[in-house]
Amino acid sequence: MPGTLRADVLAVLLASDDMTGIESIFDQRKQSLSTVIRALIRKYGWPIERRDFPTNTADGRAGWASVYCLPQEVIDAALAGAGRDWLEGVRAARAARRRRPLRAPATAKSRPLAQIDEE
Repeated sequence: MPGTLRADVLAVLLASDDMTGIESIFDQRKQSLSTVIRALIRKYGWPIERRDFPTNTADGRAGWASVYCLPQEVIDAALAGAGRDWLEGVRAARAARRRRPLRAPATAKSRPLAQIDEE
């Protein structure tokens, strides 16, 4: 599970990191944070807490936002076992994904670079 979106979200929760730093892992994904949280609660039994708070939207309307977290005693218990090693594995997998080179578009792959520049 270290290379999955669920693992990335759980790693953030176990590290007690700010959930606002997680948006980048949802780029180009069809799942929302609430979908992943629901799976972690229902399928894996994590006691994730949700706190809602009022906020303003980009268009000036009022709305609600949610923050998810794990109780500190759950974090401590998870990290006391093999959790630290698992967390490091998730971080290493995330770092490896960031280091991968971006793939060129399919049309650019088949043509020499000089030909693309001339167009």
